[in-house]
Amino acid sequence: MSDVVQPPATTVPESGTVTVETATTGTELFAGRREVVVVRVDGVLKDLDTVLAPGDVVEPVTIDSADGLAVLRHSAAHVLAQAVQQINPAARLGIGPPITDGFYYDFDVETPFTPEDLKALDKAMARIIKEGQTFRRRVVTEDEARAELADEPYKLELIGLKGPGVADAAEGAAVEVGGSELTIYDNVRGAGRESETVVWKDLCRGPHLPTTRLIGNGVQLMRSAAAYWRGSEKNPQLQRVYGTAWPSKDELRSYLERLAEAERRDHRRLGNELDLFSFPDEIGSGLAVFHPKGATVRMEMEAYSRKRHVEAGYSFVNSPHITKAKLFQVSGHLDWYSEGMYPPMHLDEEVDDDGNVKRAGQDYYLKPMNCPMHNLIFDARGRSYRELPLRLFEFGTVYRYEKSGVVHGLTRARGFTQDDAHIYCTREQMRDELTSLLGFVLDLLKDYGLDDFYLELSTRDPEKSVGEDAAWEEATRTLEEVATASGLDLVPDPGGAAFYGPKISVQAKDAIGRTWQMSTIQLDFNLPEKFDLEYTAADGSRQRPVMIHRALFGSIERFFAVLLEHYAGAFPAWLAPVQVVAVPVAEPFNDYLADVVAQLAAQGIRAEVDYSDDRFGKKIRNASTQKVPFVLIAGGEDAEAGAVSFRYRDGRQDNGVPVAEAIERIVAAVRDRVQV
Repeated sequence: MSDVVQPPATTVPESGTVTVETATTGTELFAGRREVVVVRVDGVLKDLDTVLAPGDVVEPVTIDSADGLAVLRHSAAHVLAQAVQQINPAARLGIGPPITDGFYYDFDVETPFTPEDLKALDKAMARIIKEGQTFRRRVVTEDEARAELADEPYKLELIGLKGPGVADAAEGAAVEVGGSELTIYDNVRGAGRESETVVWKDLCRGPHLPTTRLIGNGVQLMRSAAAYWRGSEKNPQLQRVYGTAWPSKDELRSYLERLAEAERRDHRRLGNELDLFSFPDEIGSGLAVFHPKGATVRMEMEAYSRKRHVEAGYSFVNSPHITKAKLFQVSGHLDWYSEGMYPPMHLDEEVDDDGNVKRAGQDYYLKPMNCPMHNLIFDARGRSYRELPLRLFEFGTVYRYEKSGVVHGLTRARGFTQDDAHIYCTREQMRDELTSLLGFVLDLLKDYGLDDFYLELSTRDPEKSVGEDAAWEEATRTLEEVATASGLDLVPDPGGAAFYGPKISVQAKDAIGRTWQMSTIQLDFNLPEKFDLEYTAADGSRQRPVMIHRALFGSIERFFAVLLEHYAGAFPAWLAPVQVVAVPVAEPFNDYLADVVAQLAAQGIRAEVDYSDDRFGKKIRNASTQKVPFVLIAGGEDAEAGAVSFRYRDGRQDNGVPVAEAIERIVAAVRDRVQV
């Protein structure tokens, strides 16, 4: 760096912000604090070697913070690209942003990357990291950038993208262009010495770590995949290499262990191993069928939910799977959601023998939402304020045409059943209704075994919304106040609302710490207006109700998948498809255990005897593999004593348990929804 800076006269606290008193750099200001990798200057992330002026408000950003991790991973992406071009100079560069838990970089190469290629790239990256090359930022003009990157066609295309909308032009493009100036980052070998050399460069906004050495040994390439340039199938197909990066080797190892555990818990794998559901090619992508065991779990999930909704004063309704186009024109879904809907079916057209149209046909759509139909139910007759709040509930199957690359088992399906509720209330009732509704949602999720929550508030996207500003402001403020009063952490989600209103979403952590979006609560002043919904107020006037949209599970299918992964297939006894397997030590004890199973069945327990020809040990292993909560074993001594050996899923075993006591244990565990 050519700028002359003075030693800092500023006293630097261990944390928080500091106001610069004398010109300096972040490197000097935070000398000795290796964990500080970039600085936030007046709210903007900057490289450590940025010259800081008196009056600048500076905050240290450590490598283990969210911003620090993103900088680490972005720097690792640059090293990956450098390694690729070291090995294959003909490779052309796409985009390389940080992502959740890692990074990727896209390349135009003649042949796809193989696992052996990734191993070679890992080694090349390790050499670059160990060398300690310096990341150095340069501001360039558009002409200079085009001249320096003349051999990089994809970079040349990005150079022409400017302004705040660049993020919509290509995934990850904002890390390279879109700011007020164009910048290139050089990777410099021997920085500060006469022999310093620029060994690689890339178009980038930064910031980056000071040197590659700070990337350390917590980086690893994970996989490669095909990806279209700028996300469009009209563009060339590139090869995307994914990697992960962490501040230390131990953190990398922990992450890889979490991935391995997530793989063991993958609901698609467990669904096959436990014979719960499948996706037949004959039916189509994203359309599941539930097998008897899976349907049993689903039945129990729905039955308990129905019971709780009845207790909470909901009225059950049903609506058809298809509807005329006009309904979704009124609701606005055809304006704002048509890309997510299946194509229309043109029906009801009548033609005479000469081919003349006697009656015009109409377009019908598979429904992507239940709310428009519930509005018709509300509007089917006059409503009084005495009926409000009116809580309508439906297990309504909907269909959304997700792109093939997005479909993912039960968590992102094309056909699924929402536990959908729409609540109509007065303006005066809405705050109390939202408060009680949020409590109802959290309590019910806890009953299914999830209890670690935070909330997310999704606010308006001005480009993708309808309605008056005042209505949106009131709805957003009300939701925020209700969410804050719950005592849970509230995280903003700017622009994430549906087109008709803001929402709170409940985010739940599972057994291995992953976060899933669960229930959503949306406050809507717009659809009642669109459907001209009214009720008669106490003074005889006609008033517009407020509408609250609420999906507690999100969808039965997705919640099924979340629970399956949360429990690693070992559902608590009340949800387990088979709750008890009785295993006779030998065939003469089949009838004895059959009588025990009959007693359990009379109490509503799903129990069966293993009559297979497998050996005794194999039967025990089969029950363990199928994750059955309870195994009852009987031999000669048990039969003589009127007892069973009681084996739990974790391998514990109680011998000589009287049959009546064994039955009571099982019935109590199911009745009390014990998490065993």
